[in-house]
Amino acid sequence: MMLWLCPLLAFLLGSIPFGLLISKARGVDIRQHGSGNIGATNVLRVLGKKYGIACLTLDILKGFVPTLLAINLIRFTGQPVGMGVGALMAHAYQFPAGEQFTAQLLQVVSGLCAILGHNYSPWVGFKGGKGIATSAGVVIALMPAAIVLLVAIWLVVFLTTRYVSVASIIAVVALPALTLYGSWHHGRLQDGTWNKPLFGLSLAIAVMGVWKHRANIRRLMAGTENRFERKRKA
Repeated sequence: MMLWLCPLLAFLLGSIPFGLLISKARGVDIRQHGSGNIGATNVLRVLGKKYGIACLTLDILKGFVPTLLAINLIRFTGQPVGMGVGALMAHAYQFPAGEQFTAQLLQVVSGLCAILGHNYSPWVGFKGGKGIATSAGVVIALMPAAIVLLVAIWLVVFLTTRYVSVASIIAVVALPALTLYGSWHHGRLQDGTWNKPLFGLSLAIAVMGVWKHRANIRRLMAGTENRFERKRKA
């Protein structure tokens, strides 16, 4: 049952529009303000740092939690413990070692469903955010070391340009390269045991990330994109 339950639960959790719920609790419809996006960046701009950070955290968790559950409940013989939780793994569906690809595919599909739930939430007319925070949660569960490098890339680009959109686009585009590098670094690319579905997910995240930022790209080209300016001391 968990083979279909994990992706379904991931989509449902991912579809919770936390940005909209937080803004509604403050008497504001975030869709009518700023960029109109329900993601953490617009919540930060419209409602302030406290609510922006809360939205960011919740959007990350709705990618991380269902992906972590899938990693623990769908496993294959010989799979490294990684982010395994003993109490959950005791109830896992265990694929034989020869079906590693199938197990990894189901784990990755669960993460992808969480991102799709955020990007195309049925609760807001199959619209949503840009999926960067939720994608980060999925990556934390599947590739915890990669997220450190991605955050570093994001920070360097953001501090250099002051554009959240540019930093986010560069970070998602870098993800497939980091995925391949990780497989090579651990010797799995060389012996053929690398996580192919994970690389496919990294490509999907990159494509979706750029696609969801297409309006930002147009504004960047027109010179009208919103920019976070440094606060000047009085």
